[in-house]
Amino acid sequence: MTSSRWSDLDRPPLNAAALRRALVREGGLWTSLDVVARTGSTNSDLVARAGDGGEGAVLVAEEQSAGRGRLDRTWSAPARSGLFLSVLLRPGPGVPPERWGWLPLLAGVATATALARAAGVDTALKWPNDLLVTVGGEERKAGGILVERAGDAAVVGIGLNVSLRADELPVPQAGSLALAGARTLDRDPLLRAVLRSLEQWYGDWRRCGGDPAVSGLQETYAAGCATLGRTVRAELPGGRALTGEAVAVDGDGRLVLATERGVQEPVGAGDIVHLRPAPSEE
Repeated sequence: MTSSRWSDLDRPPLNAAALRRALVREGGLWTSLDVVARTGSTNSDLVARAGDGGEGAVLVAEEQSAGRGRLDRTWSAPARSGLFLSVLLRPGPGVPPERWGWLPLLAGVATATALARAAGVDTALKWPNDLLVTVGGEERKAGGILVERAGDAAVVGIGLNVSLRADELPVPQAGSLALAGARTLDRDPLLRAVLRSLEQWYGDWRRCGGDPAVSGLQETYAAGCATLGRTVRAELPGGRALTGEAVAVDGDGRLVLATERGVQEPVGAGDIVHLRPAPSEE
């Protein structure tokens, strides 16, 4: 017997037609929305289509066979257990190329604020592009963001564990909205919330010429960033490592570390390891 799309009743498929009615509208950012049952990588698919037209294409997969994170890491999850999507953006000549580095941080802010509203889950940001939730008093990674340049376009990929159960976690340190006590695991309203939030934040940022301070992006990111105020180790390209306290996110989106040598060093790319718990609030 062939398996049905409804083989797991806890994980119904996304309603593509309803999503298009809600999100694709005249004058809005999103110009198309496609849901596919399975693909290798939504990011790879949209990068391949980047030369075909304007911005605003949204591609969502119920399952990815070759989902990717930063540093070529794989991202896998059971079918219909999460949100796996990519969007095609063209910031245009009004946003200088050096400000494109804010796009993964912008996507993180947009996703975190959407999940707070739609799922009632406090989602923190680990620099530069991880989404953290709290499970049993412990921070766990529930999602991530991958931005790829494609000529004059950027493809922003978002992966989020929604209904993943403890026995399905790829690694014990992973998390999901379900494990974090989300008030809803219905992916349709969650996806609508994420895309509407992304449209709002991206629109404000682009209207400000990509200026993170004027658009409010820099301040909002810092307020929700779990990395700031902690001692961290930055594992940098080329095998170099740097340890210090994360004290700021600068105007270029880089993480600024105060090292033991008494200097502040900005980190533009690297893997960040939290070495000390976040400071407790009085």
